[in-house]
Amino acid sequence: MRDRSAPRALIVLLTTACAVIALFGLREVASIAGPVVLALVLVIAVSPVRGWLDRRGSPTWVQVAVPFLIVVMVLLGMVAVLTVSVTQLAAILPTYATQFQELLAEAQRFAISHGISNEQLNKAIQSYDPARVLGIVQTLLSSLLSVLSSLFLMAVLLLAMSLDAPATAKILAASRTHRPALATALTTFASRTRRYLVVSTVFGLICSALDVGALALLGVPLPLLWGVLALITTYIPNIGFVLGLLPPALLALLDGGPRQMILVIVAYSVINVVFQSFILPKYLGDAVGLSTTMTLLSLIVWTFVLGPLGALLAIPLSLLTRALLIDSDPSAGWAATLISGGSASPSAPSPDPSDTAGTR
Repeated sequence: MRDRSAPRALIVLLTTACAVIALFGLREVASIAGPVVLALVLVIAVSPVRGWLDRRGSPTWVQVAVPFLIVVMVLLGMVAVLTVSVTQLAAILPTYATQFQELLAEAQRFAISHGISNEQLNKAIQSYDPARVLGIVQTLLSSLLSVLSSLFLMAVLLLAMSLDAPATAKILAASRTHRPALATALTTFASRTRRYLVVSTVFGLICSALDVGALALLGVPLPLLWGVLALITTYIPNIGFVLGLLPPALLALLDGGPRQMILVIVAYSVINVVFQSFILPKYLGDAVGLSTTMTLLSLIVWTFVLGPLGALLAIPLSLLTRALLIDSDPSAGWAATLISGGSASPSAPSPDPSDTAGTR
């Protein structure tokens, strides 16, 4: 009988079209999809706590309450630190208006001495107003209400997923008989996501503590705020270091001039390059299972779809997509090798009952 399978080009086009439709659909519900994925990732991150309590024979309500409270306390602590720090930043920014104008004047004299017309500079300078910077900070403060509402939604989702985690683990364990590839793929996703979060968090805390110490020694205002920012940007692949460096470097420029800014850049570069370029890859290894190119594409795509939250969740989202579309299909081993840069083995790690907790 003749093979009437569709042409490969048509399959590729249809797959691409379906992917685009799905991504744009997710973008339309980003305010819901983002908190859902974040809640799932957080439940996976604390699933070993639930597993440990289960092995100790703790009641089900304890297995649900303890991991849930751990996540909520961490989130509330970060929100409290950011709220206080951003409020302090809004209070001190207007005091740098004079320094801002002096820096602009110096830049203007430097540009004129190198052949740039004064008229062009005046138009450019007029477009920069310190009041706009204050307006941005005030906008950030007003957006805290929406952040708190998202946290409320996330807390509800966390509670629901925590309640379902014990049953979900049993269902996935039972599904190994009927859907072994899918069960193994989801187990691998949970294991890789948790290892990525744990290793990134540990090294992020170390880098952030060193950054805070360096900023305090250099006399840069609000070092705790920039330390928290450095910790958050640790989860943003490729460009997180730059995003965490720019605000304290600019504030150092206003507070102490170019010399202090250069010292901040050097301190951040030494601390973060040593950890993220030499130490972190050694411990993270192949846990992510994504090549450098795929990591960068993940950052671009998920930021486009879910906004800033997508940048933070780029790696877990790509790992979930890989688990559902590639690792669960035994015939797609070539695709797994392609997106991992040939370093990842198609075989999954040995199952761990805690890996499936909270995975749906």
